[in-house]
Amino acid sequence: MKICILTIGTRGDVQPYIALGLGLKAAGHEVTISTLDEFKPLVHQYNLLHDSLRGDFLKAAQSAVGQKGTNPLRLIRQYVEMAKDTLADEWASVQKAEALIYNPAAIGGFHIAEKLDIPTFAAFPAPLYSPTKEFPSPFLPFHNLGPFNKLSHQIFAQLGPAMYRSSINQFRKDILGLSPTKGENMLRGKPITKLYAYSEVVVPRPADWDESSVVTGYWFLDTPANWQPDPELVRFLQDGLAPVYIGFGSMFMGGGKQKTEIALQALRFAGQRGILATGWGGLTADNTSKDVFVLDSIPHDWLFPKVAAIVHHGGAGTTGAAIRAGKPQIICPFVGDQSFWGQRTADLSVAPSPIPQTKLTAERLADAIKYAVTNTSLQQRALSIGETIRAENGIECAVKHILSNVY
Repeated sequence: MKICILTIGTRGDVQPYIALGLGLKAAGHEVTISTLDEFKPLVHQYNLLHDSLRGDFLKAAQSAVGQKGTNPLRLIRQYVEMAKDTLADEWASVQKAEALIYNPAAIGGFHIAEKLDIPTFAAFPAPLYSPTKEFPSPFLPFHNLGPFNKLSHQIFAQLGPAMYRSSINQFRKDILGLSPTKGENMLRGKPITKLYAYSEVVVPRPADWDESSVVTGYWFLDTPANWQPDPELVRFLQDGLAPVYIGFGSMFMGGGKQKTEIALQALRFAGQRGILATGWGGLTADNTSKDVFVLDSIPHDWLFPKVAAIVHHGGAGTTGAAIRAGKPQIICPFVGDQSFWGQRTADLSVAPSPIPQTKLTAERLADAIKYAVTNTSLQQRALSIGETIRAENGIECAVKHILSNVY
């Protein structure tokens, strides 16, 4: 069977879908990952097929952040135009597919599925598309909205794709021959199956979900066996106590130098060695000491088990990798569902309370680091949950569910 997986965004929006693709390939199926060209080498590294999608919305936003006096309306207009290319490429890619899996960030997945009448699954690493009374939408920075929890999910479902609605409806009319969209939950009279790539240990399955919402466990993409770390990094790890990892992934930000100084000061205040991951346009390599190793990026499954604690932005993938490693973590969220994961890890007692980027100071971060590396209860809890997560196989669960609903 030929399976197409649509996803778009940062590496964190691509990596779990490659992992799922490997599971499906191992089950005997041909898998194409349709995503941005910058991830083509990564897809090919794992011997999966790649189709190109235009529409690098995050880089467009990053470019806009770097310009003074940016007009938000101009950026929105740019997004709307880019969406037309994304939709066209998605449509071309799915033509040969016999089953479709899509990240809802790839804006055409649902609509193409409606037209083609092939088995389809929405897939995401956070519980964003299944309303529940138990917690508010993870994209909202609230721990609990009480009676408005379920409504917040419904509002997000409407507002999420709103920016692209005109492009989507034009695409539906001109290319798909369909009427304007009425939402993205019901497909051929039934709720679309939603696969959530995280563990029920981390977010228990809400009692008010129906069977269309499936929590599979994490989809971890392990580093290839022939990958070799920088020998200097290996020596750094061997030359002292386990360091604290600090990295904010693909989050672009203004004030990268200031954030770097906060991170370095926090390490000094906490008396800890550190590994600083500069990432995509965020932290810098300036003014570091011999107690800090600077790198661009590193496979989390290799490094995280070797550090004392993990400071990060709260992306779903990084959060899962830190939990899997059995290490305390400190989440400093920027946007989106990152606050949700920050609160979940705190509730699980594997992390102190999250520190929003707007409130991040060297003193606050140093206090959190000290707590993470000295609190034995926190460390034991992280170790215990890490063992549980490592015993799960989210990819196998997802593959079984997909195939059982295809044949």
